[in-house]
Amino acid sequence: MQATLTPLTNRRMLALAVPATLASITTPLIGFVGATVIGRLGDAALLGAVALGGVVFDAIFWSFGCLRMATAGLTAQAVGARDDAEIARTLARALTAATLVGLILVLAQVPIARVVELVSGASPDVLIALATYFHIRIFVAPFTLANYAILGSVLGRGRTDLGLLIQAAINLTNIALTLVLVIGLGLGIAGAAISALVSDAAGTAFGLAIVHRLGTRPFGVSRDDVLDATALIRTLKINADVLIRTLALVAAIVLFSAVGARFGDITLAANAVLWNLFLIGGFFLDGFTIASEAACGQAVGARDRHAFTVAARLNLLWSLGFGIGVSALFLGIGHAFIDTVTTNPDVRLAAYAYLPLAAAAPFFAALPFAMDGIFIGATWTRAMRDLMMAAVTVYLLALVCFQALGWGNAGLWAAFLLFLAARGIGQALLYPRLSRQTFPQHA
Repeated sequence: MQATLTPLTNRRMLALAVPATLASITTPLIGFVGATVIGRLGDAALLGAVALGGVVFDAIFWSFGCLRMATAGLTAQAVGARDDAEIARTLARALTAATLVGLILVLAQVPIARVVELVSGASPDVLIALATYFHIRIFVAPFTLANYAILGSVLGRGRTDLGLLIQAAINLTNIALTLVLVIGLGLGIAGAAISALVSDAAGTAFGLAIVHRLGTRPFGVSRDDVLDATALIRTLKINADVLIRTLALVAAIVLFSAVGARFGDITLAANAVLWNLFLIGGFFLDGFTIASEAACGQAVGARDRHAFTVAARLNLLWSLGFGIGVSALFLGIGHAFIDTVTTNPDVRLAAYAYLPLAAAAPFFAALPFAMDGIFIGATWTRAMRDLMMAAVTVYLLALVCFQALGWGNAGLWAAFLLFLAARGIGQALLYPRLSRQTFPQHA
């Protein structure tokens, strides 16, 4: 039986997107506060260890962001179908996967730490401090991944306000504990690691309490339901698709940094400054991506093509509008932003030169961000994975061609913009066919 949804409105889209955006913005505060608190201890090795440790854990956990996205898409579809039991089963399977993967990471901490040590090239003092930080914080893995699953379940319901509440609770707890343990109790870098561990564990408990209040009982799901072969295979395929897609995206970003490093320290520093503009723009666009995951997923679950089309259209319009607005804003304030971030005159001049290309990134990112939300909500993850791989291929070819033409760092930025464009255009071209397959009764 088809359930009919109330079509999404501009007001409802903003009500979904704004809390999601605010939740994204709160996350970088952890790194900023942690670096500031450790920096006040006056030991450069400790500061370097915290910075490097943050990169390591971001890379590890971000790779498993598939848990959030897959859970959000599947939950949204269950909400649209008004299947409360499937909402609980989806979360139970996600929590099981999060626990297993988290425990594997904890058990594999010694070889992981060794790889980090070999790849980092850091000084002995930094490596000693990093080891302390790493071997404490690694125990947060099951909780961090469980929080991804819980957040996906909450966001799939369209409760981005509760998602913001969970994120804010985790981040504010982390900040408060960092201040108390590092400065108040003098635990140094170990205090920073303990803060991350305790705050994420508390976040898991808080998140489970929230989903319990929403009427979902993941621990009441039977083992047979969790291990149902058909559902489990579908869940694993979706997670695998998103994982591969995410790893390809990480590889593209790492390649950007690696190629930029070849142009010298000044250019590398300038790119680092400009990259922050792209990240800031991504925070704004990500809110609409998350809103679209919920709205489009619920429409698919309800078998309501009209609601799906309205949600997709509004998502595209708002994302493109924000992309244009943010790019224009960055062009206007770019010089002031660069001057605030760095005082080095050579780095400033280099950043000024590439500012137009960097400022254009949010505009180019708007379409792929918007389409990601639609594809995740509809669980078109295989197509999203394949299109990401195709876009990376375009990126590599463009890099080779532009460097052969002697375009240098400008060619690097141009290739990255082309990568973003290829992702978005590919998804947009495939959208009509996938939509017809999802809603065959309306084809």
